[in-house]
Amino acid sequence: LIRPMAVGPEALPAPSVTTEERAYIASQWRLVWWRFRRHRLAIAASVVILLFYLVALFPEFLAIHEPHLDNSKRPFHPPQRVHIFDGFRPAPFVHGVLGARNPDTYMMEYEADRSEKHPIRFFVRGYEYKLLFLFETDIHLMGVDAEGTFYPLGTDRMGRDMWSRLMHATQISMSVGLIGVVISLFLGVLLGGLSGYRGGWTDISIQRLIEFIRAMPTIPLWLALAAAVPSDWGVVRMYFAITIILSFLGWTVLAREVRGRFLSMKEEDFVVAARLYGTGQLRLVFRHMLPSFISHVIAKTTLAIPAIIIGETSLSFLGLGLRQPAISWGVLLHEAQNFQAVALGPWLLMPGLLVIVAVLAFNFMGDGLRDAADPYSTSGSQAGSE
Repeated sequence: LIRPMAVGPEALPAPSVTTEERAYIASQWRLVWWRFRRHRLAIAASVVILLFYLVALFPEFLAIHEPHLDNSKRPFHPPQRVHIFDGFRPAPFVHGVLGARNPDTYMMEYEADRSEKHPIRFFVRGYEYKLLFLFETDIHLMGVDAEGTFYPLGTDRMGRDMWSRLMHATQISMSVGLIGVVISLFLGVLLGGLSGYRGGWTDISIQRLIEFIRAMPTIPLWLALAAAVPSDWGVVRMYFAITIILSFLGWTVLAREVRGRFLSMKEEDFVVAARLYGTGQLRLVFRHMLPSFISHVIAKTTLAIPAIIIGETSLSFLGLGLRQPAISWGVLLHEAQNFQAVALGPWLLMPGLLVIVAVLAFNFMGDGLRDAADPYSTSGSQAGSE
């Protein structure tokens, strides 16, 4: 006897889904991700930005010395060369350094003492700090013994370690851009949405305010607002003042974008249906209209972060933004205003290189997000096959 085969849902073959069907049933965020991951330059830029923010999260852990600790015996110490191999054995180390003052120029001159080798150790103990502002610890990523010196990026005119100061400066500059763009996002979406949805005098008033702000020259306006901040304010108050100033000047472009989108969607079927259903204005705006182009807003916001970073760096470089003892890329570049200092320590220009890399990375990632958020892009269906 032949026993009939039991047929159940688990025995049926899975239906094949074509590329076009995957694109039709995929969510908006999945379509954006499919388009975005095809942009290889944007993916690489995202990795660079992620590394910057990892440094911003753990600057004390990555620092070698206390950033405000000066050493009068090591001004303008050049970057030390790190040797990866000791013979044929992988054991990173640095040579000792001999320093003497030139009797003619009275400048410190340094040379490597090859008779000394100081091994670079990892997860060493150093100065105490609070990890993520919560946990007290004294563990640092790398360092050398107490009798050795380790300055991978050299020192400034006061003998302060540039590597450690760059780690802390990255935290300040990158967080200014992030916090500033969050405030700009809130203002741009709120005021742009009200302008486009309400219309009438609300639209006229907000648009005249935007035109007034955009008509003023950016640099003089920054200088005027930054100069109005009291010079005796502490680091925290000055930090938030500069962040708010940059935010209040950076929301206008996004507000125009949001207004245009709201004007085009006011008569869409789903908006009219929600209004007839009795949906409140705030729920209609934030639950129905805004999510339909939130990916585009995120892309525009990403492109706005470099402008805020450059604004903070410019103000601090001119001495009108963050000031000592705060540490940011602009504050470090302020030390390089003197041509003599640059001639003695060209490594003082390293913060400028970080600014360029960060701005380019944000622009490349923003371009990728903008292309991925384009609803008329045809790459989403093609990406569904990957």
